[in-house]
Amino acid sequence: MKYTIMTPGPTDVKENVMFSRAEKCTNPDLDLEFYDFYKETCDKIGKLLHTKNRVRILSGEGILGLEAACASLTENNDRVLVIDNGIYGEGFKDFVNMYGGNPILFKGNRGKAIDINELKLFLDKDSNFKYATVVHCDTPSGVLNNIEEICKLLKSKGILTVVDTVSAMIGEEVKIDEWGIDIALGGSQKAISAPPGLSIVTISDDAINVMKNRKQPIAGFYCNLLIWENYYENKWFPYTMPISDIKGLATAIDNILDEGIENVISRHSNIGNAVRKTIIDAGLELNIIESDNSNTVTVVKIPEGICCNKLLKILREKYNVFIAGSFGYLENKVLRIGHMGESARVDKVAYTLLSLEMTLKEVGFQCKVDLSKTFLSYL
Repeated sequence: MKYTIMTPGPTDVKENVMFSRAEKCTNPDLDLEFYDFYKETCDKIGKLLHTKNRVRILSGEGILGLEAACASLTENNDRVLVIDNGIYGEGFKDFVNMYGGNPILFKGNRGKAIDINELKLFLDKDSNFKYATVVHCDTPSGVLNNIEEICKLLKSKGILTVVDTVSAMIGEEVKIDEWGIDIALGGSQKAISAPPGLSIVTISDDAINVMKNRKQPIAGFYCNLLIWENYYENKWFPYTMPISDIKGLATAIDNILDEGIENVISRHSNIGNAVRKTIIDAGLELNIIESDNSNTVTVVKIPEGICCNKLLKILREKYNVFIAGSFGYLENKVLRIGHMGESARVDKVAYTLLSLEMTLKEVGFQCKVDLSKTFLSYL
């Protein structure tokens, strides 16, 4: 059965991406042309992210990139600032602990973006950190953090910056070099709209130098970002690359370049804004204040008395629409509508909102407006 996939990742995938994954494969270790193809794909990603830093595509879903950053930077007892205003933000502490570091949490309000003034006051008192982690878009809650301000502040204090932009990359503007992002982490299955299975990592010279000057060797192999250092010059990948996945990713990147990154970001902004305003007009409530919402996902509080699982089941079985609930402290409390990548298309969002309205009515909630028509009126 073909579903309309409107979850906050994985997203819908274009047919040309799927066709690319079905092409006959060469041997990626021995075919020298594949090294050029891999590097060219990395260079295209760097162009989209406004960076001249190293770009690497890792064989593993986006979490691999998060762990690899912490594994490669963290030594025993390193003080690491974990900026926490969401489930994924707090989750970085587990990786820091895993590799012997000492995570220090700066806790923001989980109902809004990180307050840059509060963070500045915190850092004025204590800025002795090797690196800091921050999540760009926290998909469980829908909050979008201002990584430009956050990273510039951190760099002014001499702190390396690690940004999880898995759920925002391509759907939100990211200017890695200008904003001082030392390691940016993305995933193939979000706004890039390729199938899950690949992590995207950008690495600055400052980050590389810290890795090279460690007193202790990096624990493990798969999460060691230094093993990629001279892959192109030596024509030697650290491990056999998932060539079909990378072919699909390359086609998805070309789709973005063909549309134009400015147009892609504008499309996400317009759709995200229209969805949020429609939700408010309907008498529903956003999980966080409107101005702090990401343009890649809208998180809606479930009206009192309505069962999340029942609502999702009706959407899936009656209307063939996949949206998501959440987890952790938001489990059974919110719905998450993903409008990122190829799922951020007017027809798909309009149909999803129509289906949601009909489903809400069936379970006992009457929207104040026609969701799909109202959405279209805001575009």
